[in-house]
Order: sequence, then C-alpha cells, then structure tokens
Amino acid sequence: MNKRVSLLLSVVLLVASFATACAQDTLTPAQQAAATAQLYGGATSISWALLKDGEVTQSGTLGADGAPKETMPLYGVGSVSKIYTTAAAMHLAESGSLALDEPITTYLPGFTMADARYEDITLRMLLNHSSGLMFAGMQDAFLFDDAQNRTAVDSLLTELSTQRLIADPGAYSVYNNTGFTLAQLVIEQVSGMSLGDYLRKAFLESAGLSDTYACSDDFDRSRLAPAYLPTDPTRPVAADTVVIEGTGGIYATAEDLARFGGVLCGQGKLLSEDSLAAMANDEYARGLWPEDSEDDALSFGLGWDAVHMFPFNQSGITALCKGGDTNFYHAALVVLPEYGMAAAVLSSGGVSTYNQLFAARLLIDALAAQGVQVDESASLPPAQPAQMPEALTALSGLYGTSTYPFDVVITEDGTLTLTLDEELGGTVQTLTYRDDGSFRDEADSVLVKLVTAENGEVYFFQKSCAALPGLTSLVSSAYAAQLLPENPLDEETQHAWQARVGKRYFLLNGGWSSQMYALGMPYSFVSASGWQTGYEGSNRIEDENHLLAVVNIPGTAGRDTMDMAFFTQDGLEYLTAPGYLYVEEAAVKPLAAEDTVTIAEDGYAQWFSVDASLADKTLHVTLPDCGSFAAYDADGLLLTSSAAYGDTEVLLQAGGYVVFAGEAGASFGVTVQ
Repeated sequence: MNKRVSLLLSVVLLVASFATACAQDTLTPAQQAAATAQLYGGATSISWALLKDGEVTQSGTLGADGAPKETMPLYGVGSVSKIYTTAAAMHLAESGSLALDEPITTYLPGFTMADARYEDITLRMLLNHSSGLMFAGMQDAFLFDDAQNRTAVDSLLTELSTQRLIADPGAYSVYNNTGFTLAQLVIEQVSGMSLGDYLRKAFLESAGLSDTYACSDDFDRSRLAPAYLPTDPTRPVAADTVVIEGTGGIYATAEDLARFGGVLCGQGKLLSEDSLAAMANDEYARGLWPEDSEDDALSFGLGWDAVHMFPFNQSGITALCKGGDTNFYHAALVVLPEYGMAAAVLSSGGVSTYNQLFAARLLIDALAAQGVQVDESASLPPAQPAQMPEALTALSGLYGTSTYPFDVVITEDGTLTLTLDEELGGTVQTLTYRDDGSFRDEADSVLVKLVTAENGEVYFFQKSCAALPGLTSLVSSAYAAQLLPENPLDEETQHAWQARVGKRYFLLNGGWSSQMYALGMPYSFVSASGWQTGYEGSNRIEDENHLLAVVNIPGTAGRDTMDMAFFTQDGLEYLTAPGYLYVEEAAVKPLAAEDTVTIAEDGYAQWFSVDASLADKTLHVTLPDCGSFAAYDADGLLLTSSAAYGDTEVLLQAGGYVVFAGEAGASFGVTVQ
C-alpha cells in the first residue's frame, strides 16, 4: 500500500539562517540552539528546560516569530510517554504486584492471539520492543478534542486476537507502539486504576509534577501550544488528543518533563536504584542486533530509545534518550544519571530528532561549564577503492523496509546502484566498493555493507555521520533494509493484482473525531509493480487476496509490519488492514446539490465525489453532535475538516471528494450553492 517515504541514505546538512523578527545576537546561547532546532525541523514553537540536581536551572520558549515568550505552554510528549509507562511498570514490580519476566497472560487472561507463541510474551518484551507483535492498528488513537474516547485502547485485545506474530518473542527488538498500549492494559489491570491515576499516585504528586497530565485528565487544553496542519500554517487546529496514553498520550511543559527526568536520575527516591539500572540496561543486546552500532541513535533499554546516546558515549558518559512524535507535537528527554542532569525539549511542529540534538547541546554546554568536555567528533573510518569480490553480485535484488522496497544492483566493477520505485520518486543512488568491505558515496558521508546475519537473512547495513551546525553530530548505524526472497506469482495471481493497479480504496471506519481525515485524504492504492515483483510494498503477495508481512529488521526499519487482505461483498471490493477497513472507489457516490446524509447502523463513513457541475460552489453542512465532514481537492489534499477547524462550509473543487463520518444514525444536512 502506498506510503510517503524519505529517501534512504539521505544525509542532509542544513545551514541555519535565522530570518525571524528577533535578531540572533539578542538571543542567549540556549535560545540560539533552540532557534536552530526550530528552523531545522520547521517547528512553529519550541520549549526547553535544563535540570541539575532537582532544580530547573534554565528554561524558555520561542514562538512562531522566533522571539522568546514568557509563558511555557503544554505540549504532547508523544512517545516519551513510554518512559512514564515503563516507570509505572517498574514501580508496580518493586511492590511485587507484577514481574517483568512473567508472561503477560498472567495479568491479562483475556489476551489471546492466533499464534501460540503469544503465551511467551513477557512485560519486559513489551518494554524493550522484542515481543514479536506486529502493528495492531491505532484506529481512533489520534483525535481532535475527544479525550474520553477509549476505542483504540479498549479494542486492542479484540484486534490482537486474530493476529499472528512476526517473530519469536525475544528474537530481536524492533520499535513497536502496540506493545506499550498492551503494557498500559497490564498496568491498569494490576493497579485497578487508569494509567493517569496510577502515575499521579506513584510519581506526579510526590514529585510536584503539577503540569503533567494524561490525555483523559481534565486539564485546561487552551494551554496547549497551537498546532497547525501543513496545508495552513496560520490556522490552529482543535486540541490534539492522543488517547493511547501508555504509548503517546501524556502532556506536559518542558519544565515538568525535565523534572520527571530528575526522577529517572534517582532524585526523590521514587524508583529504586535497581529499577533505574534495569531501565538503562542494554536490552537490545538480548536479541539480533547489528555490529558496529555503538553510536547509532537506537540502543533500546526498557522504555528508552538509547541507553548510550551519542556523542556522550564516546566520552564515557551514560546518556539515556527518548524521543516522541505525534501528528502535531514532538518531544525529547535526555538524562545524564551520573551528573543528576536532564534536558527536555518540546515543540509544535518540527522533528523529535532535532529536539534530541538540542537537548544534547544544552547538556554538553552545561557539562563544559563545570569542566567536563564531550567529544562531539563524528566521521566514517577511512577506506580506499578496492577490487570487489565477485560473490557480492549475488546479493543484488529487491530489498525492503516495513514500508517500501527498492532495487539493488551490484556489478562486477564494484558499483552498487540503489533505485527507488517510480511511485516513490524513482531516485537512483550509486555507491562504489572500498577495501573495508563497504560501498560508499563520493563524499564519504555514508557507507553500506550487505550483511548475512545469524538468522540467515541478508541485511542492508547503513552508517552515516552528519554534523548539524548549532546543535551536535548525528550518527546512524543500523540495518536499514532486508533482502526479499524472489516470489514468482502464478498467472491467476498476477492477473488479480494487475487488475487492482490504480484503484483507490477509501477508509470507512475512522471515527468522526479522527485526525486521519485532516492529514490528507485517507485512502490506499496498489502499486504498478507488485504483480511483477511478487511484493506489494515489502509485503509478500501470498495469493490473489492476501499480503503477508515478511521483514524481520531490528531497530526501526522493520516497525509497524502488518498483514493485509482483500475480500468482495455485494459486488464491492474491500481492503482490510489491522484496525481499518477500506472500500473501492466504486462505492463513492456523486455529491448532490441538496441532500441529507445519514450514517448507517454499521457506522461507516460515507464518501462522495465532486463533479464539474458543483465545482467552485460552496458546500454548506449542518453538523450533528457526533459527526464531522472533510473535503479534498482532486489530488487528495485537504480543503477543510470540521473536526480540525469547526468549519461548516467549503468551496468545492472539480474532481475532489467529501467524506461524512459520525456515530450510527448521525445525519448531515447538505446544500451546495
């Protein structure tokens, strides 16, 4: 299925130029670093805080104009919420209420899967991403101003009951959101409280974290930093609401997040030293993991993304890091336990990677002020052109991540050519062989090795280094893709998939408050090449109607794998993916100039097309209490979303679409003038 991707092997060095209302020479060093991170990621606002020995020693906020602001807003901390979940689990473990290595079926007797191996999954595996779970769907997990909707949490066990595992539990760690929502259910079952209530009891109240909230808490959402869609960076959307609290639904100020970092430094004695040490353990090393990965951005602990964050690790300093991204907010928390220091960076818009590098900059400068130097240098080891072993040509083929494939051709002259599918841009990159067994670009900014791992799979290992002026260096050193075995299709299967090329499939079961409708028209389509390669994306075409996930890549390149299938009912073809149901475009009706649209008992959204007779006319909608509509142009770009903006009218465009979503029985009055 189609997904937008960024080009593999890209190493972008940006040079900051601060075209803001506030001249750079009036900013403090921390504010200058904040402005750099803000510019790199395109953030509209950014907040930060630095904590030392339990006290916030500096903090600040820059607004959309680049100028400092007096107030510190709330932000969603995204996947940094996983650290709160982990801390809650460790707190319960200390009391003897649960054990990390006990099967989670002990605590969730209703948990079952269509794969007997599920019985081996432990809480530790959920927290270190090694459970073997695939993507279980996050239907209605990201909403607009609908905090009491628990559909995504309450439906998880039902969704998992029909799924298989992608790998043996414990085989390797690959970033997995589903596992942390499952961990939330364990915590709630064992404690008898919601996750938010348990966090308040265990940490928030005793640590004085009065500006930290779970999504379901009753807090002043007007304090949230304004968030924007890319289609209109001037108009704030309704309150961001991430209801999968254990995975990404905590909200805080930067100062409160930094204070929570103090808890993870052992301040306040809210967790024992043994628990904190267990969270910082090299959990990723329990399973398959690439060599030469010491400096990579990932080195999973329990909850933590990295337990030896670069560049601190090359100066013998333990640095723990967790980043987080939602559709609107981006977060980073970096903790130096030996120094009692923590830095938190939160932004509206932007990218968590730049927030992490800004947090690192704050800590590096604070260490320097007390005479501790951090080596920030980063470069690839030298290597010279060499004659390539002829055997490497056999490793040519189709490689894939969990989201997209690319072709690799290795020729006898030592050239590796990487080509993305034309639907993904068709970009071609060429690397040449070196005497250390790697392939490199001309600038020596990236190296690639094709590695046969202990599980017998061939992996595309990538290492790159980039120095980001104003922040610090970033190193990637990980398995980036996996060689996909040849999968020839019989003639009947080829014809079935070839017939789907170019067809659109429209989302039916997104809730009325779902952010999916506002982020772009939620539809999928089949690639033009799958029937020839035997793979749709990186999923193996199993037969005429089924796609199976096959990649087993530790880290992040193998995240969110899923099986998908097609079926036909009442003459219409449907696509199913975990948690989601789509229908072919034949089900889309022409929009009438005057109509009443009522959501049927199945609760499915209703889609309409805009023909030329309605182009450049205004659609007026009377909205029900639990319903929304969204409109798009012919390219699927959002024109408006009532859930995001509260709009009840929109100027239609020829070839566009309109969708109405709501609870069963919800009725919309529709008039086009």
